[in-house]
Amino acid sequence: MPDVISHAPPPPAPARSPLLSWLAVVAVALGIFLIVTVEILPIGLLTTIGSDFAITEGTAGLMMALPGVLAAVSAPLVTAALGRADRRPALAGFILLLALANFLAAMAPGYWLVLVSRVLVGVSIGGFWSIGAGLAVRLVPMRSVGRATTVIFSAVPLGSVLGVPLGTFIGDVAGWRAAFLTMAFLTLGVFALLLAVVPPLPPERAANLSVLGDLLRRTGTRYALAVTFLVVLAHFGAYTYVAPFLEQVPRMDSGLITVCLLIYGSAGVVGTFLAGSAVTRAPRAAFATAAALIAGATLALAAFGRWDAVAVALLVVWGVAYGAVPVCSQTWFAQAAPGAAEASSVLFTSSFQATIALGALAGGAVVDHASPSAVMVAGGATAFLAVLTIGNHCLRRP
Repeated sequence: MPDVISHAPPPPAPARSPLLSWLAVVAVALGIFLIVTVEILPIGLLTTIGSDFAITEGTAGLMMALPGVLAAVSAPLVTAALGRADRRPALAGFILLLALANFLAAMAPGYWLVLVSRVLVGVSIGGFWSIGAGLAVRLVPMRSVGRATTVIFSAVPLGSVLGVPLGTFIGDVAGWRAAFLTMAFLTLGVFALLLAVVPPLPPERAANLSVLGDLLRRTGTRYALAVTFLVVLAHFGAYTYVAPFLEQVPRMDSGLITVCLLIYGSAGVVGTFLAGSAVTRAPRAAFATAAALIAGATLALAAFGRWDAVAVALLVVWGVAYGAVPVCSQTWFAQAAPGAAEASSVLFTSSFQATIALGALAGGAVVDHASPSAVMVAGGATAFLAVLTIGNHCLRRP
């Protein structure tokens, strides 16, 4: 019986000028960058938003949980529903939805409307990422697909590691509403760029729900899901509440916290490029190393984070480690499903986003009932479980 997830190679990219082709790649990458940035924007603003609406930090963490849940659900559903639709208007529509979500958050008179805006963010994430992740092969000639894919995927860690300090900086200077308003106008700019430079993208075979089910029966995919779940749970369970930790344990002021998050972001960019060179040679070893560093950094923060210099050094280690995680996870999923790039991208998106939501919720429960230091301990223990899971997979492989 033939493998149901194998399919013919995609049609070649349309003949266009190199400039327009690469502008289309950049437009998709900018869309993903803004989506990731908007998703994690509240991390550095939790305290001020919670104070404005008189809610706990754990309740404020729902701003992180809701987009993850909606993105996890919408990614496979959108892929199935839009399987016969042109990708160009779909991409533009999801970016326009993201702009609307940011405007709603900036104008929200109550916390309930902020949460409504985060629901829209989640739908936008699931829809745009599940389509955009596999578009490089349709935007540039085959000889340039590798470089174009690298450009698109680089937007994920850049958004992850730069979004929090960017939002924190704008929030410190002009207030948290200004941070969302800034993202809204930037998103409208990307919407216009997408319409201007992305060519019509007629439908080709997409990853329907039966294809995803077949993929989930593969051992490699199940291990990729398990490891991604544990590492992302560890990271976002702890990192969502890193600002309260830095405020309460080393007692940093808001300006120093912003500097720390910028340092963390710079370290994450370094980690992304280090992973890019290592993951093709030894993806599981690279993933295990990243998980181990996250475990060590978060546990050490709980034990020794009361000193500013130590906290900064550990944030650098943590940033380098997490910068490698999306690359390692996506590579593992892709290697577990050769010939099914769209299906593996959908599973990567859904698993990542669902776990971001769960991590934010779990971390919120811990911080409300214990302390920010306890969140770091829980995150470190969870990341260590990921290391053990990778070790078990390596031992079971023939």
